[in-house]
Amino acid sequence: MNIRSLTRGDGVVIVAAVLLLIASFLDIYSIEGASDSADIPSLWGSGPIVLGVVLAGIIGAALVVVARALPQPRKVAGLDLGQFGAAFAVFAAWSALGNVFDPAGAFDNDGGGDGIGAGTGLILALVATVVMAAAAIATPLVPALKGALLPAPRPAQPQPYGGQPQGGYGYPGAQQGAYGGQPQPGSPYPGQPQPQQAQPQPQPAQAQPAPQPAGDFAPFWFAVPVPRPLFAEDGSPTPVAELAPGTWYLAVEQRGTALLAQTQDGRRGVLQDTSGIQRG
Repeated sequence: MNIRSLTRGDGVVIVAAVLLLIASFLDIYSIEGASDSADIPSLWGSGPIVLGVVLAGIIGAALVVVARALPQPRKVAGLDLGQFGAAFAVFAAWSALGNVFDPAGAFDNDGGGDGIGAGTGLILALVATVVMAAAAIATPLVPALKGALLPAPRPAQPQPYGGQPQGGYGYPGAQQGAYGGQPQPGSPYPGQPQPQQAQPQPQPAQAQPAPQPAGDFAPFWFAVPVPRPLFAEDGSPTPVAELAPGTWYLAVEQRGTALLAQTQDGRRGVLQDTSGIQRG
């Protein structure tokens, strides 16, 4: 589970869930003419509100957040956990709306509900569940909500991949000493030592292009701005993973405009859409 894959929309869902939990401890009713010392129950005093509003909303928020943080989408009955979470949030908002309009319930039928209105806790619960449902539904659709909730940290060791080929090969430095000292003993022109000493000097410059094949592409770390699928290397249309914002991935090979990327758990695939990626 990677919390850095959470989006701004998920952050709104989390805040709404916290607001709903706070609202559950506030008054469920607002009774006209009641004194400040009147003992009015909280939302936990009503079973239907606890099940249909409080618990449904909190469960929905948990499913949305967990579904986003998992490396692989989990499905139940053909639906993603995030879709189940959004459905729970919508149900909680619908239940809260009904209770706000009729907080007294069946007491209204006997005239016992006169002067009873929705309390602070019930109204706040309606606001929280509506915001939660809206964020859960709009996050996959609104680009502003798809952004990473937490900024991606810089990779701990991005330098070795860009710096090792030049330092590891060492052809220019190693060849200069070898060519500079051996031309006289192996010279086919014993009578002309001076020309032989001058000829090997340009050779290190000719050896310099040797590291260039490794410099054509150097692996690098990158992060994606929005969730993007990672497809199999054999060209299969089924994604093998989803790259999430806020996480660094390793690009190991360039394939045209696409990248062969490796996830943190070692899976490899082709990232076809490389627009807007952030290099480490």
